[in-house]
Amino acid sequence: MKIIVCLGNPGRKYKKNRHNAGMITGETLAEKYGIRVKKKQHSSITGEGNIDGFKILMYFPQTYMNNSGMSVNQAMQHYHLSHQDLVVLHDEIELPFGEVRDKFGGGHKGQNGLRSIIQETGSADFYRVRIGVGRPDNPHMTVADWVLSNFTGEQLKMMDEIAQKATDSLLSCLRAQ
Repeated sequence: MKIIVCLGNPGRKYKKNRHNAGMITGETLAEKYGIRVKKKQHSSITGEGNIDGFKILMYFPQTYMNNSGMSVNQAMQHYHLSHQDLVVLHDEIELPFGEVRDKFGGGHKGQNGLRSIIQETGSADFYRVRIGVGRPDNPHMTVADWVLSNFTGEQLKMMDEIAQKATDSLLSCLRAQ
């Protein structure tokens, strides 16, 4: 089994935030592959399914981004999963909006969800699907304010296309394991 963690903040207030790019993309992937995400466990909403022959556990932590590692660590221990079985979908300010890249390992680059996962699980050696949200155009806007601001309506319309790119990256990660 592989665990796909879709990072974001819980609740209506954050639903359309750039910081929720992982959750937004994960919801699209779950729908595409018919994965019902309804079960509550380990401070997350989860669903099991199959993506391209891989048994998948989709995880949407319901802690705030900064504490995502707690629920991820609990899930990994409960299911006896290694870091090699973990793929994290997350927002990435270093990539322009709409660009998607996959990667194995590395630091957190200030992404607090990744920081928490690395801290709680004890390793940075896991796969990531990085979903570009870009940096703010306004030099006076903080990164925190930027990622906690909503996508524009036009950007939200593009999320299905971005989810397809993320699917390709996710499959690349799953096949590399």
